[in-house]
Amino acid sequence: MSTIELIDPELREALALWPQVPLTAETLTRRRADALALLSSAVKPDLPDVATSEVHVESAFDAQPIRVLTYRPARSDDPLPAIVHIHGGGFVMGAPEMKDVENRLLASELRCAIYSVDHRLAPEAPHPAPLEDIYSVFAWLHANAAGLGLDPARIGIKGESGGGGFAAAAALYARDRQGPKFAFQHLIYPMIDDRTAVRKDLHPCVGEFVWTQANNYFGWRSLLGEEPGSAGVSPYAAAARAADVSGLPPTYISVGGLDLFLEENLTYADRLSRAGVPVELHVYPRAYHGFYRATHARVTRQAEHDTREALRRFLHG
Repeated sequence: MSTIELIDPELREALALWPQVPLTAETLTRRRADALALLSSAVKPDLPDVATSEVHVESAFDAQPIRVLTYRPARSDDPLPAIVHIHGGGFVMGAPEMKDVENRLLASELRCAIYSVDHRLAPEAPHPAPLEDIYSVFAWLHANAAGLGLDPARIGIKGESGGGGFAAAAALYARDRQGPKFAFQHLIYPMIDDRTAVRKDLHPCVGEFVWTQANNYFGWRSLLGEEPGSAGVSPYAAAARAADVSGLPPTYISVGGLDLFLEENLTYADRLSRAGVPVELHVYPRAYHGFYRATHARVTRQAEHDTREALRRFLHG
């Protein structure tokens, strides 16, 4: 059964923009190059009120320094709230430039600082390398908040797809360490459960387009270095594996009704809610994974509005 007829008509034409090449070890280099080519074609908005830069943060785990793209209001009298941003790409692709335009706009509209992390990618750097890069940036922001003009009590994390999975894992990791905690986690169709890659009883209407179960298997196998669904997978790799989700920060989760991650996201939201974590959950009907890229569609505009307003509440109360 094809789910094409279930897709919002305004989202269907955008499917042609997505690569149809399956994600494998043989196609990974090509897929990475295609993604970078798409990045270079994006037109940057003219926002003189936003200052951008690139910094390199020392690793807290004796790895190479981490490249970070920064966005912030050019002038601010008060300490700024901040977002640690984690790009998508199924753990194996992508760069912080993927959300350059969006991050410029968010920094301007929400009057916040954004630090977008160029973490290491699998399979060259499997778990825990990406998590270590992300946590290093977060710890550096907290330690240097005064000099950076940031409010250390209002530093949250945001990520999309694989980046949402890393964000959820980083929130768990920070919770379990003696150190700073994230003020919130903002997860856009997050990739949080390796078991989805090997399930035999998948929802019959999810995962046909954009991010398939085969692609998901490749992403998880690359990150874990072992078979997805195996016993003992760390919750700091796959957040859905956490035995206890209490004590996590207020959470926003957004997912499409045809997304492969629908059920794992619904389950995680339910577990968080039962553990007393404030959760805002949005399910957008007739939308596949990555539908935020179809900027002309009404469902996408609604999702973007909901995202901005949730971030505004997280950042400014």
